[in-house]
Amino acid sequence: MRINLFMLTLLLASCTGAQKKTESNVADGRRYCNPLPMVIGQGGNASGDVSVFRDDDGRYYMFCTGGGAWHSDNMLDWNFTPVQRVPVAPDVVKYRGKYYMSGNDCPLYVADNPLGPYSILGEWENTPDVEGGWNDPFDMHIFIDDDKPYLFYSGRGISGIFGVPLDPDHLNRFADKPTHLFSFNPKHEWERYGEMNEYTGVAWIEGPWLFKYKGKYYMQYSASGTQWKTYAEGYYTAKSPLGPYTYADNNPLLRKTEGLVTGTAHGSVVEGPDGGLWQFYTIVLSNPPGGRRIGMDRINVDKNGRWSVQITDTPQPAPGVKSARKSLPVTINKMNAMNALSKFSSQQPGRYASYAVDNSSGTVWEPDPSDTEPSITIELSPATRFDEVQLFDVDAVRIMFNAGGRRGFGGGGGASAVYKYKVDVSLDGENYTTVLDKTSNTEQRNTIFEEFKPVEARYVRLTVTEWPGTQLGVIEFTAFGLPCRTEPARVAIPPIITY
Repeated sequence: MRINLFMLTLLLASCTGAQKKTESNVADGRRYCNPLPMVIGQGGNASGDVSVFRDDDGRYYMFCTGGGAWHSDNMLDWNFTPVQRVPVAPDVVKYRGKYYMSGNDCPLYVADNPLGPYSILGEWENTPDVEGGWNDPFDMHIFIDDDKPYLFYSGRGISGIFGVPLDPDHLNRFADKPTHLFSFNPKHEWERYGEMNEYTGVAWIEGPWLFKYKGKYYMQYSASGTQWKTYAEGYYTAKSPLGPYTYADNNPLLRKTEGLVTGTAHGSVVEGPDGGLWQFYTIVLSNPPGGRRIGMDRINVDKNGRWSVQITDTPQPAPGVKSARKSLPVTINKMNAMNALSKFSSQQPGRYASYAVDNSSGTVWEPDPSDTEPSITIELSPATRFDEVQLFDVDAVRIMFNAGGRRGFGGGGGASAVYKYKVDVSLDGENYTTVLDKTSNTEQRNTIFEEFKPVEARYVRLTVTEWPGTQLGVIEFTAFGLPCRTEPARVAIPPIITY
């Protein structure tokens, strides 16, 4: 009996009966949730190949394929600023008071401010031929080690990763011949092409990123390719920037093929405001192929210096937050899983409302174009009249929009992505309370994560009042919370009689 009472006390502490403590956690213990809800704007879209660095003043700067830049004091609230000349797979590094930006198929740029304006420093000089791994600059990354600059880049296809010292006085000039650090290894099954990594001799090795930690050099790289959910990230280690490098025995570092966070690779490492290491990464959507978002999670380091990352898709304590409320997704598959009172305003053939709660980035709910305020209502409790009614303390929602029906890298390259919506909750399905009102929203985001004070609910309703383009698409709508109290079933089940 003591154990049962203890467990009951823990459950009640997470529900309305202990709401004062819970609300304090929400206020003091902010959370993040993947994919990250990045603001996008004219000339910029957070669509992968993410590079983050921390400046000397402690401020963080993020650059992504899609243009623009983001900056933050806490690695949670990111402000967008248009920046010109941002290439595909951008990388920005500070060296001797200047900021240098490299990328794919571009010269080296330089600026006095991380947000620009950037000017051309010059084309790359003293580069090798194709046989030497220089098949046009690709996924370039400049690393500074004790005031010595190095360039790392991908040789495309299976050729792997190369590194070379740079001239300290002319950063666009090679100071020596490149060193071939490593190439595709078919024994590393996760590096192979294909959704089942079935191509034994084909791969795409890319995205080098070097980070020095406690005297050891960690070289991250990505493999298989961004067209696959098996897109993943691994790492090698060395005692010097140019190696020799040793393959980590716990690879891959990042790999996830199911759910909303898939194809996790091509990222960067930065020290967070909490002093720990944080991994940023690209998220490749299941559909459309190449659709992208941004994710981040903590890096764990064991006693032997091995790195590991637990990829998350639920609310987590933000960088610098010691503790925060833990929540579960409470809406997954509750449109078709006998939750009879779940409903929707409209849907199109093949774009079913149930796709909005199936925990997959490969499906999308598209309401009828004539539906001016499309809505979806999810009953959180079991539906049969013989089941007890389960209530939940709901405390956050995540919404992934399909960028106004546009396909590609998360939509639009700076085109308007303003969505207006609201979220209501109810205990009886008749009387609703608004817990999140964004009907006057002006921020451009195609992924939403919003927290609010926990509220007891049996029903959660999303209503979209305005969206960009002509067709609304909702990839996923997730409500988060914890089980709270129960109510009796509508029809009592006769007791089991034994003889």
